[in-house]
Amino acid sequence: MQSNVWDVSFGIKIDYFCLVIKNKIMALEITDATFEETVLKSDKPVVVDFWAAWCGPCRMVGPIIDEISKDYDGKAVVGKVDVDANQEFAAKYGVRNIPTVLIFKDGELVGRQVGVAPKNVYAEAIDGLL
Repeated sequence: MQSNVWDVSFGIKIDYFCLVIKNKIMALEITDATFEETVLKSDKPVVVDFWAAWCGPCRMVGPIIDEISKDYDGKAVVGKVDVDANQEFAAKYGVRNIPTVLIFKDGELVGRQVGVAPKNVYAEAIDGLL
């Protein structure tokens, strides 16, 4: 008998897919409406990735930011701002190129990385604030 994932019923595949998504820790979606509460009022260091869906380099940084979110779960807040839908804080913090990752501590901007960087760059920035 040939093993084929499509032999499994559609409902089971959907349930399994939802379970996998629920168990995966991903960066928060931050909007203009939630930025102040999530970022500026946080008692933990905050990493904010400013990105857009059409941006190729942003698609390279996105999985790194999701890994950072998992690695620092409970120690830091890690989120993403879609600049096409949320422009207020991108403008306020001078985000002119994407991807741009900003690091905040106690509501203050303390770090900035423009362009793609390896995971350790973001990790070292957070570690220096913990």
